[in-house]
Amino acid sequence: MALVEVRNLTKIFSLAESPFGGRSVGEVRAVDDVSLDIHEGETLGLVGESGSGKSTLGRLILRLIEPTSGAVVFDGVDLLGANASEVRRIRRHMQIIFQDPFGSLDPRYRVEDVIAEPLILHREIINNNKKTAGERLSRDGRRQRVRELLRAVGMDESAMPRYPHEFSGGQRQRIGIARALALRPKFIVADEPVSALDVSVGAQIVNLLQQLQRDFGLTYLFISHSMPVVRYLSTRIAVMYRGQIVEIGSTDEITGQPRHEYTRKLLAATPEMAAT
Repeated sequence: MALVEVRNLTKIFSLAESPFGGRSVGEVRAVDDVSLDIHEGETLGLVGESGSGKSTLGRLILRLIEPTSGAVVFDGVDLLGANASEVRRIRRHMQIIFQDPFGSLDPRYRVEDVIAEPLILHREIINNNKKTAGERLSRDGRRQRVRELLRAVGMDESAMPRYPHEFSGGQRQRIGIARALALRPKFIVADEPVSALDVSVGAQIVNLLQQLQRDFGLTYLFISHSMPVVRYLSTRIAVMYRGQIVEIGSTDEITGQPRHEYTRKLLAATPEMAAT
């Protein structure tokens, strides 16, 4: 059974009303009847041009946006039919890495607090097991977890008392990744995590994501407009165009023998891919 099952997922946005008082004049089908599976331990790359609906689909899967219709099943649980307490219980297993490392971290929080925040919000769930039922993770316990997470993403505890603005873009993205790992999730949506970074720094982050997948047993939905990055990181690739998945298959199939015209155009638009 797939870890994530998406069935006929649709999101329709109404066009904004006129500032002069006019009514909504239409709608946009940002995600249009999408179905796919994501298997445990794999990286499904979701690729397409800007505006194709990739980020909206990722947020729908995490239930950060409510869908118009369709179903999302995570680890056997119907997310869209779950109540608030069930969603809260499941939430720790599903996390997101945002595109913008400058905007995704609260500038008022020190790094220690940024990473520890999920531990505080979910403390009763984290410690709900036979050995520690009812206990809260102490401040010292949280600080130790933060140290471990920083080391896991290639940083050290000297970052803990500092603020996000004191770090480079690549370092901020590492901090964001550490925060996403804080609850030890099974599944992470990585939403264009390297598009705001220099090429060399982005390559370091991609390699870090690969290492973390091995170390933590993670499953990724990796969203990107860059076919070379998706090819490098992904087990399978789904190609999205105008809100629909037009093609899905193994990395070799999609990059070597694309069936859909849009996929061929994506590959042709990337010189290093077109030459292979």
